[in-house]
Amino acid sequence: MIFSIADNIQNVRKRIQKATIEAGRSENAVELLAVSKTRPAEALFEAMQAGIESFGENYLSEALVKQSELERLCSAEQYSALSWHFIGPIQSNKTKAIAEHFDWVHSVDRLKIAKRLNDQRPDKAKPLNICIQVNIDHEETKSGVFLEDVPNLIDALKTMPKLKFRGLMCIPNAQLGEQSVKQAFMKMKSCFDGLSSEDSQVDTLSMGMSGDIEIAIESGATMVRVGTSLFGAREAQQH
Repeated sequence: MIFSIADNIQNVRKRIQKATIEAGRSENAVELLAVSKTRPAEALFEAMQAGIESFGENYLSEALVKQSELERLCSAEQYSALSWHFIGPIQSNKTKAIAEHFDWVHSVDRLKIAKRLNDQRPDKAKPLNICIQVNIDHEETKSGVFLEDVPNLIDALKTMPKLKFRGLMCIPNAQLGEQSVKQAFMKMKSCFDGLSSEDSQVDTLSMGMSGDIEIAIESGATMVRVGTSLFGAREAQQH
């Protein structure tokens, strides 16, 4: 049986709802972020028609093309309701366009990038929502700040008026197994709880993808980033 994107969205929402109930959390505790990297604008438009308003992109040049195409496909009202999240590694030469064209950045992991995003955020725009990416398993090949270094980066972010620190993001090493992933999520939740108890605007724990939605929600995720389960398997692309 072939499922449409709308069918897939409905199925993922059911998974989120079931996991949320089983975790004893409130009904709207978890937001779905549609990871739309490598997907054409038409697929995003189809997802919009099924109620998706938040899209996560990893590749800047691809995202800018899709944003332009979607503006043509949508009404002004539809497009203005969308929320764009940059979730990939950030190069210094990409910060200006990210600061200008996105509402959220989940992958801030160093002071230099944060400062550039702040300095290049347009004056007329709302503050850019920021999540710090945490390298929870200390992987040498993965982006992210170590958990013990998070407080120093937060202190720096709070001096930047065009940025709004919202929370934490992580991508655990799935090859270590389900139990290790859960332990990583729980470490993130512990850190997040401490931060949110001190600052009410810290409300976002971005963790969990297609294969581990349930574990992430059980562990306290407030936002899950889902691509394959919404749009189907994809072929790797060069960027």
